[in-house]
Amino acid sequence: MPELSRRRALTAAAALAAAAGVGTVTAPTASAAGHDQHSPATFDEVYKGRRIQGRPASGGGHQHHGAGYAVFVDGVELHVMRNADGSWISVVSHYDPVPTPRAAARAAVDELQGAALLPFPAN
Repeated sequence: MPELSRRRALTAAAALAAAAGVGTVTAPTASAAGHDQHSPATFDEVYKGRRIQGRPASGGGHQHHGAGYAVFVDGVELHVMRNADGSWISVVSHYDPVPTPRAAARAAVDELQGAALLPFPAN
């Protein structure tokens, strides 16, 4: 009986996985690549007495982090970033991902508890 090599073990495992109907493994970028195709909806509302706005960004800033989307609380930009899984975080609520930029703005207002949002310094 031939000695079992790493190559033969991996080949056998791949064949068993294919036979069992397990889908192929795709690169993480393939599943996350589509999240930039649809820009979030524009919003402008008053939430807990604070004006929050969100719209596609128009040049400059940290567009690569926020996927070309800008969020403002009382006219001050709230730095937001879109994660690979499509969720959003902000500089105020960095460890609490939310599904939309509007939710990020609302979470920031909740976290600020009436305090003013200070401008985030650009490098």
